[in-house]
Amino acid sequence: MRDAANESGVADRIRFLGFVTDDDLLRLYNACDLFVFPSYYEGFGLPALEAMACGRAVVCSSASALPEVVDGAAILADPASMEEMARAMADLLLDSELRGRMERLGLRRAAHFNWHDTAARTLEVFHEVAERSAPLVEAVGSPTMARR
Repeated sequence: MRDAANESGVADRIRFLGFVTDDDLLRLYNACDLFVFPSYYEGFGLPALEAMACGRAVVCSSASALPEVVDGAAILADPASMEEMARAMADLLLDSELRGRMERLGLRRAAHFNWHDTAARTLEVFHEVAERSAPLVEAVGSPTMARR
């Protein structure tokens, strides 16, 4: 990455930040013109959602969970295609109407997610799994007995 940055012709404008605090991350999201997330694999895609919650237009990967997470509120591109990624970025940077529309859609999409609902749904899954495994534990005996 550093070699590519040095060869880019704009190396003086590229910064490798490493770890950033949550406060700094919020400032970075709010300072950007758009957020680009060319991930090959995401379990969920929280960074794209965080950028949307900050009102930023998003270009993200068409792979993994991201299309479902952004649900039409981001420009999707093949992460293996520099041309597709560059075109999506240029479209948002050069078309202020498109960028504004994606920012509005992103804010609406991000509003569908919150930590309280996520925790409640996760707890529901835990309860379902526990209820399904209860007959198994009864048939085998206590977990302690099953290990003996």
